[in-house]
Amino acid sequence: MALSVSSLCFFFFFFFFTSASLGLSARPTSNSSNTHSLSLSFPLTSVPLSTNVSDRLFSASVLANARPNPKPPAASPYNVKSSFKYSMALIVNLPIGTPPQAQEMVLDTGSQLSWIQCHKKTPAKPPPASSFDPSLSSTFSVLPCNHPLCKPRVPDFTLPTSCDQNRLCHYSYFYADGTYAEGNLVREKFTFTPSSVSTPPLILGCATESSDSKGILGMNLGRLSFASQAKVTKFSYCVPTRQTRPGSLPTGSFILGNNPSSAGFKYVPLLTFRESQRMPNLDPLAFTLPMQGIRIGAKRLNILPAVFRPNAGGSGQTMIDSGSEFTYLVDEAYNRVREEVVRLAGPRLKKGYVYGGVSDMCFDGEAMEIGRLIGDMAFEFGQGVEIVIPKEQILADVGGGVKCVGIGRSDRLGAASNIIGNFHQQNLWVEFDLANRRVGFGKADCSRAAK
Repeated sequence: MALSVSSLCFFFFFFFFTSASLGLSARPTSNSSNTHSLSLSFPLTSVPLSTNVSDRLFSASVLANARPNPKPPAASPYNVKSSFKYSMALIVNLPIGTPPQAQEMVLDTGSQLSWIQCHKKTPAKPPPASSFDPSLSSTFSVLPCNHPLCKPRVPDFTLPTSCDQNRLCHYSYFYADGTYAEGNLVREKFTFTPSSVSTPPLILGCATESSDSKGILGMNLGRLSFASQAKVTKFSYCVPTRQTRPGSLPTGSFILGNNPSSAGFKYVPLLTFRESQRMPNLDPLAFTLPMQGIRIGAKRLNILPAVFRPNAGGSGQTMIDSGSEFTYLVDEAYNRVREEVVRLAGPRLKKGYVYGGVSDMCFDGEAMEIGRLIGDMAFEFGQGVEIVIPKEQILADVGGGVKCVGIGRSDRLGAASNIIGNFHQQNLWVEFDLANRRVGFGKADCSRAAK
């Protein structure tokens, strides 16, 4: 899953076993396009989730320890556009099974295993509204106990599995905060309308017990992620500006395949890691970017570029994660950002207030006024590529009249990494070009892009 202060969420809770531990590391291929590819696009919905979720999601991507798959991906067979709702998490509605059943899933580039809700209908506990009914699908099957993934010590899959009483492969997620998801590993396909293009049957989790109402669409570099199994070589999303009006959720876009706007994107190469480079604090399956610095207003902060790169133990890795709501920085970077924020807007700071245990850059008062005091913020990646957060979007409304800079300390999550969350990806196309091992950025009005 992913991270967010209140969505896929803040990360106080240790995710005992992680879905991010399966491995794929594809080599670059040529830029040649597949003229027969189909592009799929889906609506994305951002909705608030409990703080627990974000924490769980983050640890899932940080604790990965997987081996790479050296095979380059073939050309993507999809070109599909959809939309999603956005508040704190990116919720996409996907058609699964034959005939298709719509399933709400959190789009999470920090997780590997995808799973859906398969709750049994009981009078005492109604299932989630979008729960999947396996009995209605002709393409549904459950993995038996003798399947290789059901062996508890498969090198690149640390998800705990066991044999249930029906000799089927059972999996469990347990979180330190008491939340959980468990069920069977299954095979099922996705069918995209109106094109009727289908994936082959993919390995998913089918949760019969969980504490969340939505599933997870795992999109990291692991070999069992949706992108890897479906042989998606390129996908992108556009996160709209967050709205705070009750009952109103902005709509963004999610594309599998080629993005018609990509000619205007600026790209940065992904950092990749060989198996010999495995380090205890490194997630080799995350989308790791070569970040170089942070700018507030016209001032480039005094932070060495090495702070944003993994050191000998893997600490300092900078990941971009759709499943994390806020951005998290290691102390050396966080402290420099806070010093500058205090210098610019210190008198307005809410003294002694720490949001979610991770962010002490919070204010009372009008967000636009405080944002003007702080100015624009930018994450720099070199070669002229940067993510610019305009001053109007510097602060997040966290409730009770409090607004916080959307950045927290990653060490308070138990992590030693930098994570760029979806709050800092608003009004931005973010494209994951898996074939060419790069991530692209393009400014956009994401609410319009979804229409």
